Amino acid sequence: MQLLQSIKGFVREEDGVTAIEYALVASLIALAATVAMSGLGTKLGQFFTAIGNKLVTT
Repeated sequence: MQLLQSIKGFVREEDGVTAIEYALVASLIALAATVAMSGLGTKLGQFFTAIGNKLVTT
């Protein structure tokens, strides 16, 4: 009987669910930031390479 009450209490507990939701949101934000910065880094590298090439040829 006490085991059944413990299981019911565990199912009703919401603190763990909230923590998991926050962790999922944080991981999605980190993933989006990584993808955005990766693309931006590639474009910046190409930009500075083009500037360097123009400086060398002039």
